[in-house]
Amino acid sequence: MIQTDILIIGAGPCGLFTVFEAGLLKLRCHLIDALPQAGGQCSEIYPKKPIYDIPAYPSILAGDLVDKLMEQAAPFDPGFTLGERAEEIEKDEEGQFILTTNRGTQHRAPIIAIAGGLGCFEPRKPPVEGLVNFEDHGVEYIIKDPEFYRDKKVIISGGGDSALDWAIFLADGVAKEVTLVHRRTEFRGHLDSVQKVMDMAASGRIRLLTNAEVAEVHGESDLQSVVIKTKKDGMHTLETDHWVPLFGLSPKLGPIADWKLNITKNAVEVDTTDYSTNVPGIYAIGDINTYPGKLKLILCGFHEATLMVQSAFKRIYPDKNLVLKYTTVNGVNGF
Repeated sequence: MIQTDILIIGAGPCGLFTVFEAGLLKLRCHLIDALPQAGGQCSEIYPKKPIYDIPAYPSILAGDLVDKLMEQAAPFDPGFTLGERAEEIEKDEEGQFILTTNRGTQHRAPIIAIAGGLGCFEPRKPPVEGLVNFEDHGVEYIIKDPEFYRDKKVIISGGGDSALDWAIFLADGVAKEVTLVHRRTEFRGHLDSVQKVMDMAASGRIRLLTNAEVAEVHGESDLQSVVIKTKKDGMHTLETDHWVPLFGLSPKLGPIADWKLNITKNAVEVDTTDYSTNVPGIYAIGDINTYPGKLKLILCGFHEATLMVQSAFKRIYPDKNLVLKYTTVNGVNGF
């Protein structure tokens, strides 16, 4: 069981900044995220999107912001449980929360901070009959470790940056064979990535099928082949070891909705004094919370994290006096 002071649900910008603010008070943090890497939407959906409302940065790419936040949090040595969804919570005899993920990993902490953005992201699954039978047996919706596909036949579906980038990466000496299937002829990804795919297709390093989609999946215990439906040639079968449909992620409140929190329009109600919820010891910051005058800005989430951590310290150490120290005087190492 993983023990920490503040268990943070969501490793997006607000969750990462919480690590820094908690570290200044000598509180340890552990973060849980359903995505396979830290950064939330900034890393998974729009890493190349410029953000304009971060103080001192007239413009910064979302992915670069995540890198900076990770660098800022690093001195406080946070723990991470990635690729797992926070599922169930209960309290033990000492009043601490026990949180179990969908993969059975258990965490224990006196404080839970929900920083889940718009909620946990679930993959958009194509409407293919029998698909669920091959999930984790040849069908994956997120690529966690590229080495998993070493010397394998891989089919990727999608027309966005994730599909293009992974097709390029796996075709560059990782997978035995890479096929990219897209239901249109135009791609939504960056032009340089589109051009790389076109060049690799022309040289035979990627099999590119446009105006096409996977219509059927076949195999015994594991996926063995898929049937591709094309507008030009009709149906044909391709043998494969893996099919990775990358059609984006859909945000949902997920299991948090069952945690007996006060929820309004898919957001968690909080007290703006410290962004606490109706359940003592559980806080919510960032886009996942709601209150009068709420603005869904990363900047506001940073402010909420700062006040939340001060309140969390007082809950953990009710007999200690909390004196605010300025980083300009002490520096990070002074904490």
